[in-house]
Amino acid sequence: MDTGLLVLRLVAGLLIAGHGVQKVSFRLGGNGLAGGTEEFRHDGFRGGRLTALAAGGSQVGAGVFLAAGLLTPVAAMAAMGVMTVASTVKWRNGLWVQNDGYEYPLVLVVVSAVLALTGPGRWSADQVLGLAGRPWWNGAAAIAIGPAAGLLTRLVLRRAAPSPEGAPYAPAVD
Repeated sequence: MDTGLLVLRLVAGLLIAGHGVQKVSFRLGGNGLAGGTEEFRHDGFRGGRLTALAAGGSQVGAGVFLAAGLLTPVAAMAAMGVMTVASTVKWRNGLWVQNDGYEYPLVLVVVSAVLALTGPGRWSADQVLGLAGRPWWNGAAAIAIGPAAGLLTRLVLRRAAPSPEGAPYAPAVD
């Protein structure tokens, strides 16, 4: 079981972190911070560079902490939050990833939830630091708070719809 949790943590955590790196840099096929900013604007977010930095930083941090098995419930909560936001962006495209749907973010939310519930396993920073074996409700709280925070973030950062034809358009302030 510990080997399985290690593999799950490493793969999911590093994928989440890599996704964040792409948002803020040219590494791993990213389009730099300007590209990440434009992606968020295109997806209907306000906040510009700050939004891209916060999202990318959250993904990198959550992913690295998940991969290391460090503060696992908190890392899982953060990962669930950012991937819930990604799911809301892709929701209109349906489930399947070949249609740019929310399948992939949903899988990462579920994997993060599993890690929040099971803990990181014996081969983890939590184990080394004596943080393993937390009460079950830590994982349950992470599962409740992470997606709720993601939905709240989406609501708060949602840009107003463009003005009707002929009305002046006021772009979102960055």
